[in-house]
Amino acid sequence: MTMDVLGYAAKSAADALVPHSFVRRDPRADDVVIEILYCGVCHSDLHTARNDWGGTEYPVVPGHEIIGRVVSVGPEVTRFKPGDQVGVGCMVDSCQQCAPCNQGLEQYCEETATFTYNSHDRYDQMPTFGGYSERIVASEKFVLKVPDGLDLKGVAPLLCAGITSWSPLRHWNVGQDSHVAVIGLGGLGHMALKLAKALGANVTLFTRSPSKEEDARRLGADSIVISTDEAQMAAVKGRFDLIIDTVPTEHDLNPYLPTLSLSGTLVLVGFLGGLVPTLNTVPLIMGRKSIAGSLIGGIAETQEMLDFCGEHGITSDIEVIEIQDINEAYERMLKSDVKYRFVIDMASLTKN
Repeated sequence: MTMDVLGYAAKSAADALVPHSFVRRDPRADDVVIEILYCGVCHSDLHTARNDWGGTEYPVVPGHEIIGRVVSVGPEVTRFKPGDQVGVGCMVDSCQQCAPCNQGLEQYCEETATFTYNSHDRYDQMPTFGGYSERIVASEKFVLKVPDGLDLKGVAPLLCAGITSWSPLRHWNVGQDSHVAVIGLGGLGHMALKLAKALGANVTLFTRSPSKEEDARRLGADSIVISTDEAQMAAVKGRFDLIIDTVPTEHDLNPYLPTLSLSGTLVLVGFLGGLVPTLNTVPLIMGRKSIAGSLIGGIAETQEMLDFCGEHGITSDIEVIEIQDINEAYERMLKSDVKYRFVIDMASLTKN
């Protein structure tokens, strides 16, 4: 039988999020039923709720940084038991048969992954609803183990902001003696600093704000470069093996390309869409440099990231809110008024 669940939903692009009751699908033999304890608030939640990218189906219940406790498991489940602390990230299924899926890169599924919200179940076509809710049902293959000893509230954003930073760091083999730069200090940027530093890299923050230096150093930056200062930018010419660009708005990439080392890569993780002005290809061609993109991470590398964070005591810097404050949190997020990620205490859902 289906499961009645309470959550918060946007019912149109112009509406505030409000309490909303909906139905979860009947758990299958390989499913895990999870009581949601905490849910991070991602820019993607806001963009989807307000249909900024198009394609939102209403009502939409956002939330894909989910931490919870296992309530029950299906008869075919072997990795989890009731009471386990677990996570669910941006995906709840994929075709599991295409080349990307066979490489553990479900986020690039050729048939498109089934996303945690604003998507449809592959079997019964029911809409998927996210973590701003009491419970979620997910296939065992897409449920993650949370290491013991970490603050659960701070773990939630690892399931999007964390893995979005981790995946390019691992793909481009960042480690000891790597020189990594991060553009932008927000939810993604602060995780990129922490993770790159823990991997052994020398880490630099590109920012327009000198006031961010103290926080950046606390988070792992070895140096800070003011990106509007031509002398500072010239001083780091040819330095970086990898630049992780977390800026979520349209911006100019040209000033950063000369700072890449020979064969270096600038990887975009924060912005979807067209960039202007015209890209100057001279630094690319003259130094075999690349511009790339990266999307979240596969389930195996997300588990790898969580285990790494468990070993190194890494969590996100957060501000805990009640679900009733989600609309205010969205407005504050637009102003970058959070250090560095909101996390909803889902116990507040049944308040009053």
